[in-house]
Amino acid sequence: MSEASVAVHADADLLAQAVAARLLVKMLDAQADRGEASVVLTGGRIAAAVYRAVATLPARDAVDWSRVDVWWGDERFLPAGDPDRNETQARAALLDVVPIDPARVHPMPASDGPAGNDPEAAAAWYGEELARAAGPGHGTLPHFDVLMLGVGEDGHVASIFPEHPVHYDTRPCSAVRGSPKPPAVRTTLTLPAINTAEEVWLVAGGADKARAVGMALAGAGPVQLPAAGVHGVGRTRWLLDRAAAADVPARLRSLR
Repeated sequence: MSEASVAVHADADLLAQAVAARLLVKMLDAQADRGEASVVLTGGRIAAAVYRAVATLPARDAVDWSRVDVWWGDERFLPAGDPDRNETQARAALLDVVPIDPARVHPMPASDGPAGNDPEAAAAWYGEELARAAGPGHGTLPHFDVLMLGVGEDGHVASIFPEHPVHYDTRPCSAVRGSPKPPAVRTTLTLPAINTAEEVWLVAGGADKARAVGMALAGAGPVQLPAAGVHGVGRTRWLLDRAAAADVPARLRSLR
């Protein structure tokens, strides 16, 4: 398991710019090493700001977008194009403005998508999509260079909520019913799948995230606080603004 590093930025705008720059560098490094890059996106206010920043940075044109695979860590089980879907947000902010290969964009199924209006079938479909991308002899998951996660006020990541049964699911992707945060029905990568990523980035901004961030870094239990249970194989990065880092011990902070 990788050790966690913490980088703190002055405010949410600078945090988004810094994460965007890191993401471009990570994709360029992955393409230099492997010939391609694979990223797992998240949703939320900070994530949208990151994607908009990526789209405006000059370095975006150094990435060969035809060799980038895009996945999602979780999704709201809503119709395609619904503004509350993470996919819709990412397309509007970034994917529709870069020359990415549509075949390498892998959204989780919508409620009117290929698996129909059944979240369990949608989760199984996405698990099969992951296995197809992994290729023969490479297990059930492709290589993820970086997997981005937001952190909820309650410490949830993706759509893995505190003490929810999905915490114990060992399949790559699971349906979530009864989400405490609307909408109630979602699909999500599970913790075993998330923890295969080369790097996991937990991105949080705002004072409402401070308690969950501080508890996760202090060693809280992952069932009660899912953010405490995620880690990258190579690196685990906490990328925060000062408000979200308020409860992080000073010895863990790297101020930017």
